[in-house]
Amino acid sequence: MSTAASMLETYPKEIGRIDKTKLAACIEACIECAQTCTACADACLGENSVADLTQCIRSDLDCADLCETTGRVLSRQTGNNADVTRAVLEACAAACKSCGDECAEHSSHHEHCKICADACRRCEQACRDLLTSLG
Repeated sequence: MSTAASMLETYPKEIGRIDKTKLAACIEACIECAQTCTACADACLGENSVADLTQCIRSDLDCADLCETTGRVLSRQTGNNADVTRAVLEACAAACKSCGDECAEHSSHHEHCKICADACRRCEQACRDLLTSLG
């Protein structure tokens, strides 16, 4: 069992109608994506062609911030606001799609961009899966 799933299991009250498996998967995907995007932005800054990677760096950093925030919001269950949860999930999915698309454009030249694009796709899907389960 993952740490996120373990923490959800220890929550002292009923979590509600949310699918705990999808919730834990989404939290984990968000945290992984935030780290990957941060590392990708840093790697882009180290490239000789850094001027060509400005948009990629911006997308990486925006996505990292939204993923980090989404993972944190999803980790809190007390007083959960479904409207806020939906909004952050939608924003995170949009940022992951944008960043994944941008990184995919550079993936043939930069392995870090390929890895980041893959992490973004996984996180986008986890956000969409959780959104669908919310109804």
